[in-house]
Amino acid sequence: TGHTGFKGAWCALWLARMGAKVTGFALAPDRDLNLFEGAVVATGMQSCIGDLRDRDQIRSVVRTVAPEIVLHMAAQAIVRRAHREPVETVATNVLGTMHLLDALRERGAARVILVVTSDKVYDNADRGLAFREGDPLGGREIYSASKAATEILTRAMALSHFAEGSAIVATARGGNVIGGGDYAEDRLVPDIVRAVARGEPVVLRNPDAIRPWQHVLDCVAAYLIYIQALAANAPIPHALNVGPEPTSVFTVRDVAEQILQGFGSNLGWQATTDSNPYEAKELLLDTALSRDRIGWRERLPGKLAFAATANWYRAVAQGASMRDECLMQINAYMGGSALPS
Repeated sequence: TGHTGFKGAWCALWLARMGAKVTGFALAPDRDLNLFEGAVVATGMQSCIGDLRDRDQIRSVVRTVAPEIVLHMAAQAIVRRAHREPVETVATNVLGTMHLLDALRERGAARVILVVTSDKVYDNADRGLAFREGDPLGGREIYSASKAATEILTRAMALSHFAEGSAIVATARGGNVIGGGDYAEDRLVPDIVRAVARGEPVVLRNPDAIRPWQHVLDCVAAYLIYIQALAANAPIPHALNVGPEPTSVFTVRDVAEQILQGFGSNLGWQATTDSNPYEAKELLLDTALSRDRIGWRERLPGKLAFAATANWYRAVAQGASMRDECLMQINAYMGGSALPS
């Protein structure tokens, strides 16, 4: 699910590139400029435009497709939109996930179901500690709370409705993802891209905030490796953090400066004076389990992720096809080489 979004579009392209039979279910893109349409992601897959809040709609698709592997990424993922639209956010993230899980339970064809939540599921008291999978879940704002609730309900469904021998149900808690093709509202890299296009300094809400930044290909690779291990019945946890090493610490300001440098821009940045909903100052993930238990390692840590992101947008601005640029980066990543500059 969520193939019309940023991470979902990259994942759908990658799965199709590897020869998978892919069906996507998601809302239509909510912006005129988006990766799904720009990279013609629907080519080579079955694209179903629909709403997870519509129970009958998702049940119909699940019955017809009978998916073997389910990667659930569809969500309302914008923190400030969640503040403006709390009921809609909870309906999509929590009830939408329940609609999907119940439809999959009824159909009974799935082997593995991986529900993607967020690094923000933890009860974060801003103590600067890296969260482990067993730490308490919580949320001081609606987006975080909706994702923590999704974690709790997904585990409950796994224990109560997916009996032994049926589908394996797990969750992945991904960090802050960057990469080419993100044009969403209120996200750092798209805000930088738009500011550069306008010839204006980037406006930052929380320049000193620390987040676990990772490239979209590293994040999606972790999801796919995790699914592969679950499908093989490996003795692994059914909730994993996915992100960079906790020692790889970058602030919002660091990322903005690195991306601007990659664009060759000297426009700089400025902090907003507007009031904003609560957001944690520090968020770090302990990713030892994902490294030790499924053998995942990022190939684009820190500055390599920032450079690869800037390279994608710069190439597209110079006339490269979004689809070609994505596939070139995917091919380079699969081959184990550095992404083209």
